[in-house]
Amino acid sequence: MKVTTNRLFFIDAMRAWAILMMLQGHFIDGLLDPVFRDRENMVFNVWLYFRGITAPVFFTVSGFIFTYLLIRVPQKGLENPRVKKGIRRGLQLLLIGYLLRMNIFGLFSGHIYNSFYLVDVLHCIGLSILAIIGVYLFSVNRNKYLFPGILLSVTILLFLFEPVYKQWSFAFLPDALANYFTKANGSVFTIIPWLGYATIGGFISILFTRFKDLKYLYPMAISIAAAVGLSLIFYSSSGFVSLYETTGIGLFKLIERNNYLFIRLGDVFVVFAIFMLLRKLMSNSTILKVGASTLSIYVIHFIVLYGSFTGLGLYRFFHHELDPQLIIPGAVAFMFVCTLLALRYNSREVEIKAQLSSGLTFVKTQAIELKKTSTPILRELVIRARIFLRRVLRTVRS
Repeated sequence: MKVTTNRLFFIDAMRAWAILMMLQGHFIDGLLDPVFRDRENMVFNVWLYFRGITAPVFFTVSGFIFTYLLIRVPQKGLENPRVKKGIRRGLQLLLIGYLLRMNIFGLFSGHIYNSFYLVDVLHCIGLSILAIIGVYLFSVNRNKYLFPGILLSVTILLFLFEPVYKQWSFAFLPDALANYFTKANGSVFTIIPWLGYATIGGFISILFTRFKDLKYLYPMAISIAAAVGLSLIFYSSSGFVSLYETTGIGLFKLIERNNYLFIRLGDVFVVFAIFMLLRKLMSNSTILKVGASTLSIYVIHFIVLYGSFTGLGLYRFFHHELDPQLIIPGAVAFMFVCTLLALRYNSREVEIKAQLSSGLTFVKTQAIELKKTSTPILRELVIRARIFLRRVLRTVRS
């Protein structure tokens, strides 16, 4: 089947699915009463497993989309407009990540809470974009296999050595930097190993781009993704046991004891296969709009749930207090409200930004006018103050 469009609808649909699953996952995890967190309950276990799929899919799709846009333009290296856009995007995500953890009341009192320095999804995706750009610039004028080779190698190395570096405390770094590498201080995500999902997403996007004109692209892609995914889910642990028994290398035994990275990577490939299989159903405009609004949805959900800036979110008032009768319809309503607000914002984004820009321009103009008006008055006051002080000093001396 020949691809006739540059738009991969199934990727937008995957991104929409991932952000909605993230919303309900955060809502239920943050507000569900611990009494109902029963690992022996099949429903809760199924929910818990699928919640674990969300972040790997989100990171992988983010790496896929950015790399796909990066390499499809004819310009190379620094001439590629996507490089500058990617750098701005990466830095923007880092900035937004920190802003969402800022407490205005604490800032006014001259205090910055430790939670401000914690690292989350946006920080890691922002750094992942910058890392992919770095690899691209390093390899763009070299062998065509170098770029995908490095991306794949980064994923494999980060996943293989996770049992080793997860024990490092990174105490030699300031906490603000150490939080990017260790969860010891409370970071939810760290750049290692989560960069690995973004780089494998970039690797997959390169394969899609290079074989886009293949007649049977999707049948082959679906088959390969399903085979790789199921193999990683069901056989990667036993495979590491076999490697340990054959080589005696203890690292393989450590991986098998907590083999979540490769199993979750298998889940990602299976999700890719399912969405590619159903790709003809993924062209709904609403789904595509949701997929294109993930950043807005994430920001809004963070403010509503965790109370960014004010600390007055649902998490503060209902933390681990709701039962399933309330949590399920609440999660549905939460997803709907956050998505609706994000879509409304995006539909009027240009207008809102124009109004903000106009407001800032007005404030700037007024400040300049105030400066011009007040400068002569201030000069006169300074002169009179000097004359007054001279008279006072002369009187004191006398």
